[in-house]
Amino acid sequence: MRHVIMVSHGDFAKGLHSAVRMMTGKREGVFSCNLSEDMSADQFVVEFSTYLEEIQEGDEIILLADIISGSPITNAVEILDNKGWLENTIILAGMNMPLALSAVLLKDNSISLSELKEIILIEAHDGLQEFTKKDIEVVDYDIDL
Repeated sequence: MRHVIMVSHGDFAKGLHSAVRMMTGKREGVFSCNLSEDMSADQFVVEFSTYLEEIQEGDEIILLADIISGSPITNAVEILDNKGWLENTIILAGMNMPLALSAVLLKDNSISLSELKEIILIEAHDGLQEFTKKDIEVVDYDIDL
């Protein structure tokens, strides 16, 4: 089985997880863990470790983080390394909605983890675009306001 775990500073991971769930429905194997303002790194480690209880030897993990080298990702990677699970893990930082959606929607496809990583990165990159007024389709409902 593949799992998607989102980690971040503040409430970003849980908020993104909530938004993804609105679009995809509740999916098995998708978790989020925040390093909150009032939380120590040790508390984060304890909380993150509870999510790993559902993961079995040989499962694959897609770890998404807000920024590279922050406490959430470095602590998560250390825990995964101590369990010997890094070989079956892809780690991506700079998560955004297209990246998280792609990871969740495609995680159960029968493609390799490296192919999945490439697709997710393309979706994340392509999702970053400038939005201008000309992109809005104006609909005239012909009603008096």
